Order: sequence, then C-alpha cells, then structure tokens
Amino acid sequence: MNGLAEAAKLLAKRDRHLAYIYDRFGSPPMWTRRPGFPTLLRIVLEQQVSLVSARAMFERLKTNINPFTPEQFIESGEMYLRALGMTRQKAHYAIQAAEAFTNGHLKQVGRMSDEDAHTSLLQIKGVGPWTANIYLLMALKRPDIWPDGDVALASSVGWLRKMKTRPSFVELVRMAERWRPYRSVAARMLWQYYLAERRLKVAERRSILTSKITRRIA
Repeated sequence: MNGLAEAAKLLAKRDRHLAYIYDRFGSPPMWTRRPGFPTLLRIVLEQQVSLVSARAMFERLKTNINPFTPEQFIESGEMYLRALGMTRQKAHYAIQAAEAFTNGHLKQVGRMSDEDAHTSLLQIKGVGPWTANIYLLMALKRPDIWPDGDVALASSVGWLRKMKTRPSFVELVRMAERWRPYRSVAARMLWQYYLAERRLKVAERRSILTSKITRRIA
C-alpha cells in the first residue's frame, strides 16, 4: 500500500477519534504477511481463538510437517493434523485451504478486484468473511478492506468513544463507511491503539498488584 502515512494523516483530518490515535502514535505499522498457503492457514487457525494459541498451533505444524507446503498437508491428511492437536473442524479446513492452492483456485486472486478476490476466497470451506478480509488486507495489501467481525477493532472503537459496551459489528461496518477509500488504514490505526491500550491496562494491573503485595509485606 503506497502512502500509508499520507492516508493516516488524511483520516486523522476527517475523524477526531482517529486524529487522537495519530497524534499519540503517528502512522500505524505496516503489518503484512506473505501471500500464500501458510498465511491463509494461519488466519484460519486464528479464527475464534487467541493469537497466542493460534501461533502455538502454527509452530507445532511447522515443526512436524516438512516441507511446509499445501501438497504435504494433503499427503499428511486430516487424521495426522488432528494427532498434532488440531480440532476436527480446523484440520478439515486446513486441507480445504491446501487444496485451493494446489488446484489453481487461488492462482489469480492477487490480480482480482477486491470484490472478486473476496468471493473467490469465500468459496473455500472454512474461510469466512473475516478470514477473507484479513488475507486481503494483510497478504494482498489492499487499501480499502474492513475486517468485519474483528473483536479488537470493536473494543478499540468502544474505548475511543467511551462507550459503555463495544459497538456491534453492524454498527462498525456503518462507521467504517466514512473511512473509504482507506478502511484498511483505519483498521491499522485502530489495531495500533488497541495494542497500546492493552499494554497500558496490563501495566496498570501489574502496578496495582505490586502495590498490594508491598503493603502486605510492610
């Protein structure tokens, strides 16, 4: 994506909440992942679990499947993947993703429009809208993708707007319309804020715990 810093600056001028992020942290990081089977597999693993758990499972697969290719996944089979700790469902999804990369289904996805690429990804069993959008945003670096269903983005918006409860995903989609044609940049800014706030909250909890322990000892 060209002009990430320029796009973030433009969004900050349009939206006071994004301006707050930009003024505190500047342009967001250009988080990217290499296009291909390993990345799509990892995003599938990240569905509905913590990033820590997904990373651990991904590393276990890398350790036990060599070469780490879609062809080798297909040869290993679902039963072997389950023996490594994958759920029945995720093991099936992993094989489906592997087949999509070996049968030519995703051969042209990088050259497709956002809409066509999204539709093509959704045809793979186990790839839902969030997974497809994360792949488009992170791997294909599309500038105007909104990862509908992302809990971190919902939390970030809720904190920024000081809402009692985080907004629904439907509300977020509506809010994101104002950030076109740089919704991907807005998402990166909100992730940037989410990570910063989470680190702060963890530090505050540790500080409170340390203070309590110190008082007890004293």
